Amino acid sequence: MQDDELYIDTPLVRRLLAAQLSQWAGLPLRPVESSGSDNVLYRLGDDMVVRLPRRSGRTEDSLDKEIAWLPRLAPQLPLAVPLPLARGRPRDGYPCRWAVFSWLEGETASFELVADPRRAALDLAAFFRSLQAIDVGGAPCPGEHNFVRGVPLAERDAAVHAAIDSLRGDLEVDAVTATWEAALRAPVWDGPPVWIHGDLNDGNLLVERGRFSGVIDWGGLAAADPACDLMVEWNFLPADAREVFRAALAVDEAMWARARGWALSVVLIATPYDRTTTPVRVAYSLRRIR
Repeated sequence: MQDDELYIDTPLVRRLLAAQLSQWAGLPLRPVESSGSDNVLYRLGDDMVVRLPRRSGRTEDSLDKEIAWLPRLAPQLPLAVPLPLARGRPRDGYPCRWAVFSWLEGETASFELVADPRRAALDLAAFFRSLQAIDVGGAPCPGEHNFVRGVPLAERDAAVHAAIDSLRGDLEVDAVTATWEAALRAPVWDGPPVWIHGDLNDGNLLVERGRFSGVIDWGGLAAADPACDLMVEWNFLPADAREVFRAALAVDEAMWARARGWALSVVLIATPYDRTTTPVRVAYSLRRIR
């Protein structure tokens, strides 16, 4: 997905396990198909997953952050969260820190898998209430480690306009620009920072039996403006269910506008990138923008 991506294959992962976590070296190991841009995943046995950064640097820092914070957050959340089970060190030509996490069952969330959108909206609202109520003492602020999620929207303005320019012909530029500029005019967050997941896209929510069951890939974790996380509503729920969600969280006009700005900016910025890395996602992304 990136020019500087590391070469990772099954024999390498087996060597890393044998050298550092030999108790699991004999378990079945198979790659997990994923469009995630930060980590390569390998299913280990029935209930574990090996996560290996695709590149050195920021992704390693995000992995360290998850290892430090998820065990503290998980007991206070109503949806399942993967827990770190072991750390791995650079070895055998692989230069990054890596880790083994618990595997969560479930399917990648989508409109079609959610049985009752209004019930799903209430489940998500309960998850956010719990996450935002957790003490943020010692929590990291937004930065490169979390893809600068949760910063004021104005800091994304240049990247959004560049993305709009690159997508001319694929979308209604005037409508998209007007929607983005409306989000920029919303008052900035002036409350205390709260925990955000930071990357609640379609790949990071799990569904079982028609209901949300788990939240994975917490590399965007930080203490920031909660509007960033509310962008999830435009990913999964129809308009009437979004209103249920909004009422359950008592979201005011300013936060709702910023949340819509986050939803728009994330998919806009990602779409030109997806054209060269995961083109199968482009049509879906353009539908979300519209």
